[in-house]
Amino acid sequence: MKNAKIPNFFHDKPLFGLDIGHSSLKVMQIAEQASKSGGHTRHNQLVGYGFASFDKAALEDGVVVQPEVVAKAARELFEHHLIGDITTRRVTIAIPAYRTFTRSLQLPKLKPNELAEAVKLEAEQYISMPLEELYLDYEIIKQDEESTILFAVAVPQTIVDSYLELAQLLGLETVLIEPTLGSAGRLFAADEQSDMATIIIDFGARSADISIFDKRVLVTGTVQGGGENFTDSIQKTLGVTPLEAGMIKTRYGLSVSKKQAEIKRALDPTLEKIVKEIQRMMRYYEERYGAERPVGQIVTLGGGANMPGLSGYLTEALRLAVRHTDPWQYFSYADLQVPSDADKPMYATAAGLSLAHPGEVFSK
Repeated sequence: MKNAKIPNFFHDKPLFGLDIGHSSLKVMQIAEQASKSGGHTRHNQLVGYGFASFDKAALEDGVVVQPEVVAKAARELFEHHLIGDITTRRVTIAIPAYRTFTRSLQLPKLKPNELAEAVKLEAEQYISMPLEELYLDYEIIKQDEESTILFAVAVPQTIVDSYLELAQLLGLETVLIEPTLGSAGRLFAADEQSDMATIIIDFGARSADISIFDKRVLVTGTVQGGGENFTDSIQKTLGVTPLEAGMIKTRYGLSVSKKQAEIKRALDPTLEKIVKEIQRMMRYYEERYGAERPVGQIVTLGGGANMPGLSGYLTEALRLAVRHTDPWQYFSYADLQVPSDADKPMYATAAGLSLAHPGEVFSK
């Protein structure tokens, strides 16, 4: 990354998070520091962050098809628009959840080499793509004398390879690639109320990525419909311009207003899909995990989650307490300028990535 502020390496080998969105990228680096009290409590000090836009044609179905376009935006960000600094070339990257295949599997207890083969056989049953076109990984959740419960993730090789090509163009060392659901779970793990089973909804630009988290991500789902979809629906239903639709969404949303009924009618189809998917996931969780630890709350993240009235809508539909989580509450940032309240949510994935440890590696 010529002329950028990034040196080769620090001795402690820190890393930063890179979130490549629909037409934008966000970066964030956190430094974990011991508390001044000298105890075991630690806090996360924000080192640097930033945001840049690029032509949405550079991405196609999650694949970076024009890496030079995204690389140019990244270089501009690193060289001229960072708040604070990024002090490392080691990067963690998130893949949109809607472009991944995830599933919890229960298998007989097997030897490690037999388990890997069994996961492949199971994956062939629920993934529409040929396995030779995917990278497949899994994590063991629970194991006893009779069975193994694991969480499997498969990602199209074209997406992963395009991200690796982009990182190479920028002179970065990729140490972790994961679905955005993993980043959301890691971020929520820093929450004071993360000790109860929780539904996490990450509202992105084009999808709502949903997971049930209980010490780790156990169940996942995705609904096509995010912040940009909300804007499009309001525009079509109310007959306004895209700019006006965006203003209506952020100013009024589903809260009480003269246009509340029209806005609700515009958003209902997508929101009903989200509610039905959550209900399906809760039934699955309760059947497999939830006898002793039922879901106790819903937490919303992401750029589309701060729409007025959204938490109330979900609370009424699902009969669970819903709260919106600001990713910035988990960090201290000293004298660094912070983004506006409207922009803070869009850093949720980058923040979750920045909290990763170098030992977490998505293997190819």
